[in-house]
Amino acid sequence: MKRSLYGDSCSVMNEQLALYSDLFMLIAALVYAAAFILFTIDMATASATIRRLEADLAAQRGQVRTAPARETVGVAVGGSTAVGASDSDTARPAAAEPGVDADDDLVDEDMDYTGGGRRPVANVAVAVLAVGWALHAFAVVARGLAASRVPWGNLYEFMTTGALVITTVYLLFLLRKDLRFVGTFVTGIVVAMMCAATMGFPTPVGHLQPPLQTPWLVIHVSIAVLASSLFALTAAMSVLQLLQDRAEKRAAAGERSWAFLRLVPAAQGLENWSYRLNAVGFVMWTFTLIAGAIWAEAAWGRYWNWDTKEVWTFVIWVVYAAYLHARATRGWTGARAAWLSIVGFLCIVFNYTIVNTYFPGLHSYAGLPG
Repeated sequence: MKRSLYGDSCSVMNEQLALYSDLFMLIAALVYAAAFILFTIDMATASATIRRLEADLAAQRGQVRTAPARETVGVAVGGSTAVGASDSDTARPAAAEPGVDADDDLVDEDMDYTGGGRRPVANVAVAVLAVGWALHAFAVVARGLAASRVPWGNLYEFMTTGALVITTVYLLFLLRKDLRFVGTFVTGIVVAMMCAATMGFPTPVGHLQPPLQTPWLVIHVSIAVLASSLFALTAAMSVLQLLQDRAEKRAAAGERSWAFLRLVPAAQGLENWSYRLNAVGFVMWTFTLIAGAIWAEAAWGRYWNWDTKEVWTFVIWVVYAAYLHARATRGWTGARAAWLSIVGFLCIVFNYTIVNTYFPGLHSYAGLPG
C-alpha cells in the first residue's frame, strides 16, 4: 500500500490511532487550561511575589538585617510604597530593608529578574504546561501517523498544530529568557485555539483534497504556522506593553496600578522584543506568501488568483510591513506600534477562522472529506 509524506488516496487510515489522537488532544486542552489557571493565580498573587523578590534583592546587596523594634514595619525607604500595591501591601517587611527602594526595577529590559525570580506558582504552571505540551505533541504526531501524512491538512489540524508550535516556541524561549510574566496570555491563546479546534472545527481523519497533495503543503504551511506562533507571542507582549505603558503614566502621576506589572519589563523593553520577533516573523510570512504563489501556479496555472485567502495573506503582510517601516523610519513607538502589532495578529485570526469558514474559494479546506 502506497504511503507518502503529504497523503494521497492510497494512503492507509488508522482509525484507532486517530481516536487516541482525539483523546489526547482533549486531555492536552484540559492540562493547558490548568496551566492557564495557575498562571492567572500567579498574577493574582503578585504582591507576595514582589515581596520575595525585594527580599532576594536586599540579600544580594548584602544589606539584609533585622529591623529594630522601634522601626515601623511596612514603611518603605523614603516612605515610598510599591507602585500598584494594594492597601494590604503597605506592610511589607522587605520594603523596610535598607537600600531596597520599592520603586526598584525587579526585572530589566532583557527579562532578567534582579532578585532571582522565585515564583513557585508560576514554576508549577510552566511544569504543567510542559506536560500539556508532551500530551499535545503525541496527539499531533498520532494524527499524522493515522492519516499517513503531515497533520495540517484542514482547519482542525492547522489550529491544533499551530497551538503546539506556539507552546513549543514559548517553552524554548523560557530556556533563554524569563517569559513567565506573559504565560497567562500565551496559554490563553493556546486554550482558545484548542477549544475552537476540538469544539468548533472537529474533522475526522481522512485523505487530502487533490490540490493539497503536494510537498508544498509541508513547506508553505509549516512556515506559516511558525510565523503565526511568533506573531501570537508578540501580540501577547504588545497587550502587556499597553498595560505597562498605562501603569508607568499612572506611576508618574503618583497613582497606583496593578501590582503584577512590577514583574513585567518596562514598556520600552517589551516593545523592543516585540519588534525583533515581529521582524523574524515578517521574514517567514514573506516566504509563506512567495511559496503560496509558487504553489498556486503549480496547482491552478496562475501565481495570483485574487482568492479571498490570498488577499488576506497579503493584507497581513502589508500590516506587518507597515509596522516595521513605521517603527524603524517614522518613529512610531509606544502605543501606536503595539496596536499595529495587535491588529496584525487579529488579521491572522480572521484569516484562519472567518475567511476559511465563510468565504468560499480556492482555499476552502476548513473541512476535510473522507
